[in-house]
Amino acid sequence: MPTTQHISIDTERCIGSGQCALTAPKTFTQDDDGFSALLPHAEDAPADPLAREAARACPVQAITVAED
Repeated sequence: MPTTQHISIDTERCIGSGQCALTAPKTFTQDDDGFSALLPHAEDAPADPLAREAARACPVQAITVAED
């Protein structure tokens, strides 16, 4: 069975740098105010190594990726 991951964004911490959307555009986007948001299918999706890289790229560490 493929590994899945759960992604969460701490919206209080996010500063809208956009690094997540640049690093993993199939997982992250930016909302109308420029803050990080998950694409609809991404919260509990098959593991995407770019999502973990996006979490590392976040300058304020607002993204958490947990694999099941």
